[in-house]
Amino acid sequence: MAVKLRLLRMGAKRKPYYRIVAADSRTKRDGKYIELIGTYNPTHNPAEISIKEDVALKWLNNGAIPTDTVKSLFRSQGINEKFHQAKTSKKESK
Repeated sequence: MAVKLRLLRMGAKRKPYYRIVAADSRTKRDGKYIELIGTYNPTHNPAEISIKEDVALKWLNNGAIPTDTVKSLFRSQGINEKFHQAKTSKKESK
């Protein structure tokens, strides 16, 4: 089972609100998901982003693949840097 970190659309017409979730890559966009990682609200200025860092890093360490949009949200929150530092520190200790 390939796990992806992706957006699940919520909200009304023209008022999108997204949840960042870990889901099986074969499920629908708004279908069943494994775990909720955070939220993203692009309608506010600036956009509201809240991500549980420990949960996101857990899924990245387990091999989950983030979509392009989720990867950019992680980059804006600094999660990609933390994941990269943890990954390189493991290699150096071996």
